Amino acid sequence: MRLHGDVSDEKLMKVIKEFEGPIYQRPPLRSAVKRAVRIRRIYKIEVLERDGRNVLMRVWCEAGTYMRKLCHDIGEVLGVGAHMQELRRTRAGSFSEDEHLSTLHDLVDAYYFWKEEGIEDYIRKVVLPVEYAVRHLPKVVIRDSAVDAVCHGAYLAVPGILRVETPIRVGDLVAIFTQKGELVAIGEAKMRSEQMVSAMSGIAVRPRFVIMKPGTYPPMWRGKRRYAQ
Repeated sequence: MRLHGDVSDEKLMKVIKEFEGPIYQRPPLRSAVKRAVRIRRIYKIEVLERDGRNVLMRVWCEAGTYMRKLCHDIGEVLGVGAHMQELRRTRAGSFSEDEHLSTLHDLVDAYYFWKEEGIEDYIRKVVLPVEYAVRHLPKVVIRDSAVDAVCHGAYLAVPGILRVETPIRVGDLVAIFTQKGELVAIGEAKMRSEQMVSAMSGIAVRPRFVIMKPGTYPPMWRGKRRYAQ
């Protein structure tokens, strides 16, 4: 962030802390979304270094937060103005720049070796399985008999669960997997993990995003049942 005027360290830190938590943002003029006021959460702002009017910060924020607007708004509250000088995304979800960055040239080369030479090693390094994107979520493994029903949007009932591999709270986003480790869907937990493994009945997870194509597993449910077991 580049400040447009001189500000003391004390005032700068005080104002920056005021932007932690839920904030109102209107996307800037040059943006790809409708310019309507919306709420975004700033989990933490850490000032790493300051050199005069240049302030290097690390920001943990909700997806869809505009850093340009954040810098501008901080400058407005400080009374001197500010703009974003440079931006570097170091992490998105479970993906970090240390592990998962590839260039477009890497992708083109990997595609060539896969398509023309039949070598899959390189393409597997730059194009990761979808399961990799949800490795940070709690995991629920379900029976084969429940897979197709979930693929059609049915709620996951307790009898359809084989095991729960991580602690789950009500309201958590959870990843629903087959016994083979295939991602079926992402859903919202309707009970705690202890209940999922001890209860005899009840709705455990409400699917929110279905990933697996219906028909991948044979249907083992009949009629208009709205839950999978």
